[in-house]
Amino acid sequence: MRFPQFLQVLRARRKVILLTLLVTALTAFTVSLMQPKVYKSTASLVLTYRGADPAASNAVPAQVVHGYIATQVDIIASKNVALKVVDSLKLDQGKEVREQFLKAADGQGSIRDWLADLLLKNLEVQPSRESSVIDITFKGTDPKFAASVANAFAAAYQKAEVQLKADPMKKVSGYYSEQATQLRKNLEESQKKLSRFQQEKGIVNVDSRMDVESNRLNELSSQLVAAQAQLLEASSRRSGVLGSVSESPEVLGNPLIQNLKAELARAEARFSQSTQNLGPNHPQYRSAHAEVSRLRAELNAQTAAISHGAANNVRSLQKREAELRAAYDQQKGKMLELNRARGEIALLAREVENAQQAYDTANQRLAQSSFAGQIGQTDVAVLNVAVASSRPAGPQVLRNTLLAALLGTLLGIAIGVLAEMADRRVRTADDLVNVLDAPVLGVIGREPSGENGFKAPRLGMQRPMLPY
Repeated sequence: MRFPQFLQVLRARRKVILLTLLVTALTAFTVSLMQPKVYKSTASLVLTYRGADPAASNAVPAQVVHGYIATQVDIIASKNVALKVVDSLKLDQGKEVREQFLKAADGQGSIRDWLADLLLKNLEVQPSRESSVIDITFKGTDPKFAASVANAFAAAYQKAEVQLKADPMKKVSGYYSEQATQLRKNLEESQKKLSRFQQEKGIVNVDSRMDVESNRLNELSSQLVAAQAQLLEASSRRSGVLGSVSESPEVLGNPLIQNLKAELARAEARFSQSTQNLGPNHPQYRSAHAEVSRLRAELNAQTAAISHGAANNVRSLQKREAELRAAYDQQKGKMLELNRARGEIALLAREVENAQQAYDTANQRLAQSSFAGQIGQTDVAVLNVAVASSRPAGPQVLRNTLLAALLGTLLGIAIGVLAEMADRRVRTADDLVNVLDAPVLGVIGREPSGENGFKAPRLGMQRPMLPY
């Protein structure tokens, strides 16, 4: 169908089109007037998200804001928040509401869930495109009720937002509380184990520099070194005494030996003088000889005594050195045992320190999670409180009527075209050619001036072929 033919059809079916338009527009107008008035109230919220920790001060990255706001929109429009609104406004306690619930749901289900679903149907949550502001709009037949429900959704969302943050922190706090209890037991067991081991080994101080046994070992070491030096010196003196007694330092330095030598020299001088003047049987000769013999014997006895004393001193020092060495070796073994015990004590002390550190860390985390779970701070602030609207938001009679008129026009055109296809008429010369498959000689109609006349056909018109 060509466009001129389409215009002819519309012109011919104009009554049907106009009738459809009028019926549709009047129906929309009447229905709009019969509908109850609807009022909308909007509460605006502003989000100041700062992260998962309520006490943190780091702002959320810009690329996360969009997803965060979309999540908050879903939370506001969730059934959990709607149930909180039902509880806060006590909507399920009215008799009329219960009767409506019984009629609508036949007593099946929960009235709270039913009311929550009704509230969500009339709720509209719209986030701002370039800011962190969210508008909560509720529509209803009562402007005051609509405003109260919008404000209740804002308050319920704030509580839910705090709860969503506090509940995980409470669970974490419970976990850290259990861990802290177990770590405290581990710490107590480690401390008891360390104390029991110290009591068994008799170790008071882990530091070896402040231990009595270490001081004793150092003292024995000093005494052993001194005894070895004395033994070496005594051995050297004994060697000198055994080699040449008269020239040994101990003999030369002994006053008694020196006196005996001096007396022996004088006695030998007197005896030599006696041998020159007196005979061997003379009493003075014999007395001088006896004196020399006595002094020589006494000198030899003192020299032998000194030599024997040097040997005894060496033996005494050897015994002392052996005793000190045995005591030193025993103390050294005891110190090695104490060092091994100190090593075990150091390990036990390190275990105690690690247990203490783990316990302190768990207590710190427990305090932080407990604080985060008990804090009532929220990232949501009410920017605008919903107020009762004085003008209804619907129904919009003019808009509905215009839309219905547009729809009625389209529907009328469709009905006209369908009617034309059901009852085909010849309205133009082209239609006659298509139907009769015959040339058109002329067209009788009105001239633009309004007078009747005859219009000759166009020469050279091709006769179209109709499909069979």
